[in-house]
Amino acid sequence: MASIFTRIMAGEIPARMVWNDDACVAFLDVRPLNRGHVLVVPRAEIDHWVDLDPDAVGHLTRVAHRVAAAQQKVLSPGRVGLMIAGFEVPHVHVHVVPMEGMQHLDFAQADPDPDPDDLDELAERLRAELERG
Repeated sequence: MASIFTRIMAGEIPARMVWNDDACVAFLDVRPLNRGHVLVVPRAEIDHWVDLDPDAVGHLTRVAHRVAAAQQKVLSPGRVGLMIAGFEVPHVHVHVVPMEGMQHLDFAQADPDPDPDDLDELAERLRAELERG
């Protein structure tokens, strides 16, 4: 069965994309740990990141790095955190989270109902920054 991320990449489920290439996509999380939280997801439907080809891991990390630089410019957080947890969806994904403290990596603190207009505006600003970068 296709993961929710595969369905997003197929256009079956809408997402606020900020990055799209042959190997991966990046989009705003609908339950953000903090404002501007982005998921970087490989196109390959693989459950555990250690099963990814090392080149794919490198590509995901490079894209996450670019996303973090864009988040830094757009949102000016104290830090941008990077996390691979893998329990939420059985498809590798990298969390790129603008942070002011460790609480912004706590899934119990995720926002279940972020403002859709804010998500749209953030996606637009991040895409524009990534295109410049």
